[in-house]
Amino acid sequence: MSYFISIKTALIIFPFIALLLWIPFILHQYHKYGSINPFRVLIVYSFILYLITIYFLVILPLPNKNEVVYKPNMIRLMPFGFINDLLRESSFNLTQPNTYLKALTEPCFYTVAFNLLMMIPLGMYLRYYFKCSLIKTIFISLSLSLLFELTQVSGLYGLYKYPYRVFDVDDLLMNTLGGVVGYFIMGLIDNFLPTRDQIDEESTKKGEVVSGFRRITIFCLDLFLYNFIAIFLSIFMHYKWLFLIIFIIYFILYPFCRKGQTLGSRFLNVRLEFGKYRLLKLTLRIIFLFLYYFGSVNLMMFLLFLIANNIKLNALEEYALLIISIGGILIFYLTNIILLIKNKAIYYDHFFQVKYLSTIKKGSR
Repeated sequence: MSYFISIKTALIIFPFIALLLWIPFILHQYHKYGSINPFRVLIVYSFILYLITIYFLVILPLPNKNEVVYKPNMIRLMPFGFINDLLRESSFNLTQPNTYLKALTEPCFYTVAFNLLMMIPLGMYLRYYFKCSLIKTIFISLSLSLLFELTQVSGLYGLYKYPYRVFDVDDLLMNTLGGVVGYFIMGLIDNFLPTRDQIDEESTKKGEVVSGFRRITIFCLDLFLYNFIAIFLSIFMHYKWLFLIIFIIYFILYPFCRKGQTLGSRFLNVRLEFGKYRLLKLTLRIIFLFLYYFGSVNLMMFLLFLIANNIKLNALEEYALLIISIGGILIFYLTNIILLIKNKAIYYDHFFQVKYLSTIKKGSR
């Protein structure tokens, strides 16, 4: 029952952890490969889910604080003590085959088996995706197991005054053995899967073309970096036109000097090519984008509020007007996002004669 609670808790927590890591993961993938490989996403996020699950399996269920009291012998350093426990506490009898199955269902057996099985996936991940050697797999498996045991014996890092579970050296041995077993199991099946190098090569090849989603990521990253820089400098510099000056430097002068790269596009390995009259096209384009994506929406909201203030509307009509305005804004942005993702370019790219070029080169990673 406690195992079910731990797994259920991990499944509840996982979406929040996944969402928290999604943006750093996207930025890392575009920076390193120029694309997001679906198979890599499956591997990485399944690994994160696995780590969350085994962590909760180790620490849950948590007892009430008043139930945790001092107990002697909370640290067991004698290796293979589980064999004595198995012989003493289980119903297993070598001469009586009818006791074999029952022994498998008893805590003194399945707890040990669980400690081994729990770490088998770790060894598989380490060998397949992280390309770890056997020695490195043993070290990581042992280190992770030690972390879990210290978590328990420390009373969840001091949350409890006393340890609420036993620190057992047998757990370290079985966890480490599980990682080794997983390492060798993966050796039997990894030939049926694409190698990590093949995944990287496919990702880099795909990254030679700038996708629409990569463009959206650059746009959002540049907005974040610009606002961060502007707000940070405004703390120390109280100047009326500071935000405008930083805007011109960030989106016009810096890309002009960097041959079409902002800080965001440089990090994500993309540059813009304008051909002739680069500074003029760069300036007109950023002004157009600002008016198109922000000015038009603000203008629409201004007109709607102007209508609402000059025409007597009841509460229901005001609510309907608000819903229509929000819906219109969402449709506007979603339409442009779909156009970018579908076509990798949009009509104003052709108007300003701009091309998105990836600086990712095949075999460079």
